[in-house]
Amino acid sequence: MAIEVNATERGPQGRGASRRLRHGGKVPGVLYGGDKPAQNIEVEHQEISLKLKQEAFHASILTLNLGSEKQQVLLRDVQMHPWRAEVMHVDFQRVAKDRKIHMKVPLHFINAEISPGVKTGGGTVNHVLSELDISCLPADLPEFIEVDLVNLQMGHSMHLSELHLPKGVESVQLRSGDDAVVATIVVPRAEVEPEAEAVAAEGAVAGAVPASAVPASEQKAPEPEKAPEKAESKRDRGDRR
Repeated sequence: MAIEVNATERGPQGRGASRRLRHGGKVPGVLYGGDKPAQNIEVEHQEISLKLKQEAFHASILTLNLGSEKQQVLLRDVQMHPWRAEVMHVDFQRVAKDRKIHMKVPLHFINAEISPGVKTGGGTVNHVLSELDISCLPADLPEFIEVDLVNLQMGHSMHLSELHLPKGVESVQLRSGDDAVVATIVVPRAEVEPEAEAVAAEGAVAGAVPASAVPASEQKAPEPEKAPEKAESKRDRGDRR
């Protein structure tokens, strides 16, 4: 899917100039990389806000229309207002067809509902990773990477080495020797807790905990036996009279 962004060259620099741009519905930005010097640009706030909501906009080669020139770029950074839904600044990087790029692309998980761990085991999928850092040429950049969980069993995990990456795409993390977990199927917490309670109840019915299982510092010394009280004689009762 081809995504285009319209931009114009930006004039004066400084906080005051950027503030005036934002008040006018514009967003300041920078275009850098390649064999050309960095350029200060501006884009329409409404346009960039709508495009930022598209997942593909963050992991695709974009066409930046700058004046009469079209340039292939990547979105590299977005600065948002601390509490308002307002874009404060954007950075784009030029790309060359013959140079590999590093990008983070989203992971799309499929077939979780028919995997043995979920369908027959009643487990739930835990997504350990939601995106993958990859290296590839611009022409090979995928919008996302599919993670097929169709064969995943209860208590098992899927690692980076088990992913089917598109041709020309390489996992940066796996290349460095880190075969990280991508997803796993675990027993739902609601089922684990009742089981633990049942085990505790069985222990209570079986009897008290043996003294050997209690630390010596917590064991109480046995109380001394009391001597049996001596029965009163008739003479003692008489003396009290």
